[in-house]
Amino acid sequence: MSAPTLNMRMVFKNVVFAAVFLAISGCVKNNPDPSWLSVGKWTLNANPNLSGAEGELSHNLSEAWVYVDDQCVGVFELPVKIPLLKSGSVNVKVYPGVKINGISSTKRIYPFCKVFEQTVNLVKKQTVTLSPATSYNSYANFIIEDFEGANVLLDNDPNTSIANYFINNQSLQWFNGNAYAQVNLNAADSIWIAYTTFNSFHAKGKEVYLEIDYYTTNRIITGLIAISPGGIKKNTNIQLNKSTPENVKWKKIYIDLKELIVASDANAYFDHSFEAFKEPGMANTLIRIDNVKVVYFQ
Repeated sequence: MSAPTLNMRMVFKNVVFAAVFLAISGCVKNNPDPSWLSVGKWTLNANPNLSGAEGELSHNLSEAWVYVDDQCVGVFELPVKIPLLKSGSVNVKVYPGVKINGISSTKRIYPFCKVFEQTVNLVKKQTVTLSPATSYNSYANFIIEDFEGANVLLDNDPNTSIANYFINNQSLQWFNGNAYAQVNLNAADSIWIAYTTFNSFHAKGKEVYLEIDYYTTNRIITGLIAISPGGIKKNTNIQLNKSTPENVKWKKIYIDLKELIVASDANAYFDHSFEAFKEPGMANTLIRIDNVKVVYFQ
């Protein structure tokens, strides 16, 4: 290779490098300093208009749809710190969201909770902090089994269930109230099957969710039972995953029921099933559930 050819290549490389450097430098120089919006975790408050009908205020509102001056700036898992190329007085709306059916890829605004709204003053290179709070909408409806009363709306299946749930009040958390339901599975009592007796009707196309607080070292399969003049149809639905005994803790799930209800007979009434089969390789497993809550619009 001749020296002129080598020199020309070196010159070309240097020119390209200089152009890239100048472009980057220009971007950095011309990129304005952002204002910052810090959004903390959700608080779920009681709605006075519901007079306690919403039951215990446990929640897993983990997501937020954030709007600034009615422009969506993103969907975030909370807490989060968001850069904004805005300054001055702005209107911020934060919509509470959940992981539908416990799946991270199916995030959605929870339709039964109110939007959080606040006007703030943004200043470049400074942070405005929001502590979003919400409550259930006044027009939400509820059917709840919290295992507090004498007439519990959950029956063990007398034909197939070997294990039975019992009411327990040990190691209570604040959202348990005075009790929760517990099932102990072992070699002798290896199957638990139970059904609610809500017998609830839901209009097709309306939002309907099942909320459950659960603590389990055993998988639980939930189902929706449609009862109509044409018969009884059991729809196997979402599995509640197990935790190891060392890491088990209370969790909350939001199960979307609308599609299953739409696919059911027009005159159907609905109940919910729980099935658990002792995990292989484990001598004993433990299930606790509480605040079985159907939330719906009429």
